Amino acid sequence: MIDVPTDFVWSTITREGERGQAWTASLPGLTGELLDRWECAVSGPVMHGQVGIVVPVLRADRSRAVLKISFPHPGNVHEPDALAAWAGRGAVRLHARDDARFAMLLEQAEPETLAGLGDMDTALTEAGRLVRELAIPAPAALPGLADRMPEWESRLRAESAESAALLPRRAVQAAVATFRDLGREQPRILLHGDLHYDNILRAEREPWLVTDPKGYAGDPASEAFTLIRTRLGALLTASDPGAAVRRSLDIFADAAGLDRVRVHRWTQARAVLAVFRGREYGDPGWLIEATARVAGLLT
Repeated sequence: MIDVPTDFVWSTITREGERGQAWTASLPGLTGELLDRWECAVSGPVMHGQVGIVVPVLRADRSRAVLKISFPHPGNVHEPDALAAWAGRGAVRLHARDDARFAMLLEQAEPETLAGLGDMDTALTEAGRLVRELAIPAPAALPGLADRMPEWESRLRAESAESAALLPRRAVQAAVATFRDLGREQPRILLHGDLHYDNILRAEREPWLVTDPKGYAGDPASEAFTLIRTRLGALLTASDPGAAVRRSLDIFADAAGLDRVRVHRWTQARAVLAVFRGREYGDPGWLIEATARVAGLLT
């Protein structure tokens, strides 16, 4: 029987209410059932992220793995589809899955993440290299980013009248143009969808592997935004913030084999969208302001 971390239980209940309480209460029994079915034994303390637990295990052949169980949420549906499609290419391997329980048995990587790498240029290069490696045709069942463009365009147009305090009008107009020009017809390339440094783990068989994909189909140039947003402090305190942001995006683009201008445009547009979403979802004020500044610098 596992012990579910108390802070994870409380954060889940706070976010999900009675449904979260019932789900967290079911985790010890569910974990035991999956361990038996997949012939694994617990080998370490239970870890967790925001929406799921991760249990280190040993498989029957004594190889290391992790059992991951996520809260049943639409945003987690396509994670196993993406991992199955990559089949270990730049990503942790998927050994087994139970989609009804939002559970997977995964290859165990190391706890070190790309976020801990002190050299930002090297981190961007490694992330770009992975994006290039992960760029394969997306499974047909995965949702396409192109399908979301009408909604994103409409939202920005509706928000633009009230955006003067957050963003100059030309920044919003540039984002709308990008969603129109680049977003409506995108290649159906398999995207991670949440590619930040903490989702890139040190590994043995490859230097780094991605984990926790959302699984979308679309333009790989759109992946750069989440990487840039997690290093806003360093970028915006540089002597020339605009040059620092553009240089970082160019390093990523070159490593990923992507067009620099396309990466810049996608990052600017996603930054504008993130400003409005951040206001809606209650992001910290400093994060909204910093994201708006990046959007302006790239306009």
